[in-house]
Amino acid sequence: MVKKIESINNGTGILLNGYNKVETWDKEKLDELSSLYYQVLNLIGEDPEREGLKGTPVRVAKSLYFLTNGYQQNPCNIINSAKFKEDYKQMVLVKDIDLYSMCEHHMLPFFGKAHVAYIPDGYITGLSKIARVVEAFSRRLQVQERLTTQIRNCIQDCLSPAGVAVVIEAQHLCMQMRGIQKQNSVTTTSAFTGIFLEKLNTREEFIHLIGSRLH
Repeated sequence: MVKKIESINNGTGILLNGYNKVETWDKEKLDELSSLYYQVLNLIGEDPEREGLKGTPVRVAKSLYFLTNGYQQNPCNIINSAKFKEDYKQMVLVKDIDLYSMCEHHMLPFFGKAHVAYIPDGYITGLSKIARVVEAFSRRLQVQERLTTQIRNCIQDCLSPAGVAVVIEAQHLCMQMRGIQKQNSVTTTSAFTGIFLEKLNTREEFIHLIGSRLH
């Protein structure tokens, strides 16, 4: 990996205009991706050499790296980095987690909210790690159904709780910008393990909490 640091300063390490940009990429792959996007611009009838598009192939290549950086992350390691023994056996819910992903069928974005809960059985994890697991799986080419079960399975396998519940609500641009073009459609998926499957009242409590505005 080649790390490039872009910054504007006066030679003393003091930033000017508040600009300090750090990006990491594989230069060989970046160059290859950029050349492919250059060809794409030609194929759709554009002029890659005109002023507004001269830097576009590189920018799009870097953007794709960012949007798919979940392939470089191990979600279970994220959980294990902040795994603690704790005698707490009630529901832990992190809801309204912002989610951005890309549909693997059209490579168009889908976005929305993830709601994730688990009931500890000896161990808890840092609350931010739940959001980071969502991020790690969503920053890949995905379908919402798989994304939902991957988040569930990761937390179940790495934390061994009494149960896990995941609900995702998302809008898909492949349905809004093209195809059927239904602007207000929202897709909801869910996945449960353990006590959330076995006890209806526990599952109902989760559904009630994600629909409530307690904050």
